[in-house]
Amino acid sequence: MKWTQNIITTTRGEFEIFTKGEGHPLCVTHHYSEFNETGDFFADAFTKTNQVFLINLREAGNSAKAEQPHQLSLLETVLDLEAIREALGFDIWGFAGHSTGGMLGIVYGIYFSEKLSFDVIVGAAAREYMTFSEDCIYNEQHPQFEKMQELMENLKQPGLSAEEKSNLKIQRTKLSLANPDKYDDYFTQDIRKELSAVRLNFFSRELHVFDVTRKLGIITAPTLIMCGRHDVQCPLEYSVEMNELIPGSTLAIFEDSNHYPFLEEAERFGEVYQSFITSHIDK
Repeated sequence: MKWTQNIITTTRGEFEIFTKGEGHPLCVTHHYSEFNETGDFFADAFTKTNQVFLINLREAGNSAKAEQPHQLSLLETVLDLEAIREALGFDIWGFAGHSTGGMLGIVYGIYFSEKLSFDVIVGAAAREYMTFSEDCIYNEQHPQFEKMQELMENLKQPGLSAEEKSNLKIQRTKLSLANPDKYDDYFTQDIRKELSAVRLNFFSRELHVFDVTRKLGIITAPTLIMCGRHDVQCPLEYSVEMNELIPGSTLAIFEDSNHYPFLEEAERFGEVYQSFITSHIDK
């Protein structure tokens, strides 16, 4: 079943939204992905329990353009999400984000906890995660740093065929799996999301000064933090740090996962999430 596309008019412009599932409303997005009706693997993990709103942010898909560069920042993006929530008519909703989507969730929780029924943060960090962790694949000391950089540079080359680009993306993703040989078992659906280059470029700069760890203590929304034991993108230490600093937060560690626990340990991921929302929503 494909996702249903809508264009929502808000006080901050028009945004493209894809909807699927039934239940308590849940906002899902990623800081620089560009979604379409084929959906998203992470968002699909919640469609059996929630009405999921998969959002194309500013400069992604058919959503509004940025008139000023700062409109692509994490905080401005959260303000856009708040405008979308209001336009949809929800007093509160849940949020779930993976990787840079999780970083958005952290900022959302800091500034608008009262508008979040719960906040789910998967494989993310509350501060820049490359410089000080040799477990991060973007750190020069990581054994696969050069391989990742090579793949990313090759993907930028002009004139790549669709097959060549697909093969490079698969190789890149395999670097973030605990069991790379299981790639075909995990990525079974025909999901064809892209990325917004302008959003990625802005994030690549903002990331270097990103650190909201001292504000984590003011998050009051029920928060579930999930991370793979072997995450090479946002290493586990950053999830442990968030758990220690966000009052009452819950941390779930996935022993057989890297950066994609919702695929690598899909059954347990669903069980952990269901238990969490049962405790905080279905009372």
